[in-house]
Amino acid sequence: MLTGDFYGFQDEVLTDREREAVLALRAYLEASVRPIADDCWVRARFPLEVVRPLAELGCYGAAWPETRRFEGSAVHRGWTAMELARVDASVATFVGVTSGLAMGSIALTGSPEQRERWLPRMGRGELVGAFALTEPASGSDVARGLSTTARREGGTWVLDGAKRWIGNATFADVLVVWARDVADGCVKGFLVTAGTPGLTTTRIEDKTALRSVQNADVVLRGVRVPEERRLAGARSFKDTAAVLRLTRAEVAWQAVGVAMGAYEAALAHVGAREQFGRPLASRQLVQDLLVRSLGDVTASLALCVQASRLLDAGRQRDAHSALAKAYTTTRMRETVARCRELLGGDGILPARGVARHFADAEAIYSYEGTREVNTLIVGRAITGHDAFA
Repeated sequence: MLTGDFYGFQDEVLTDREREAVLALRAYLEASVRPIADDCWVRARFPLEVVRPLAELGCYGAAWPETRRFEGSAVHRGWTAMELARVDASVATFVGVTSGLAMGSIALTGSPEQRERWLPRMGRGELVGAFALTEPASGSDVARGLSTTARREGGTWVLDGAKRWIGNATFADVLVVWARDVADGCVKGFLVTAGTPGLTTTRIEDKTALRSVQNADVVLRGVRVPEERRLAGARSFKDTAAVLRLTRAEVAWQAVGVAMGAYEAALAHVGAREQFGRPLASRQLVQDLLVRSLGDVTASLALCVQASRLLDAGRQRDAHSALAKAYTTTRMRETVARCRELLGGDGILPARGVARHFADAEAIYSYEGTREVNTLIVGRAITGHDAFA
């Protein structure tokens, strides 16, 4: 059991089969990802060597019949996201983009033929996906501000525009591109394959968070996409939002993983480090920071478990996933700051186990809906008043 799972949720909320899968993933992450994570982060290199092994462990497309290994729950999918982020938030983000956003777009809005063509290969790790929604001039307001256009010419669509902060885009085999149809003004989804004429991707350099993730600026100039690669069920931004709703709760699980990873590293450090002839762990102020951190991790984990149970029961609403994302990322941010403090000067060195979590938390705090936007979603649900500007 994880040190950070103080109440023993693992044994309470996962089936035996799910627990076996979690333990196998944990063993792989500890043996093959943790040893290289810091170096990859410092060098801003994504470890492509992990893509196929993660597929073999069932990390991609666990929600869909075309790709799932067994009948698992949303709780198990969330726990998987937590395990990944506990070791490396960059790898967790890669999986979230490929499995949740890209594969989720095809699964939720694609035709049966599109699902059968793309999902199995993505589930096996043969193809990497990206999700191109955010634009240089629109993030939280992308529903209204989406400016990338799609124009139909016979059996072909022509896409023009720009996207920003697109994870995996520099090496993705297929990008799910969201564009506004100039004919009816509705947002539609398109599958754009790497190497398509007019498509360019440029890596965003010098990030201070999720450095291993290959975020890119994407430019589309007259990109021609055949009708069979338009997502058949994507007819408006409501369909795009359905994908985001599905993945937002798993980002909340990622936040728990980052906080838990930082807490476990800090706990190990203060147990081994001596100051003034005594272990740091024996000091009252140190124990106070540890207990506050553990409390936040535990409360966040409990919230995520219930949010995923609601999803399994078909009762999860936007506000449920929004509250989970807003709460857990806020608590994560506070937890990683306490843990960095506990390590003193060593807290800014990636090799000491906390600095990477401390930095990566800033990106997770912002992506898939900022705290403010998620707060407005929850506020609307509990008051009945829309406070969006």
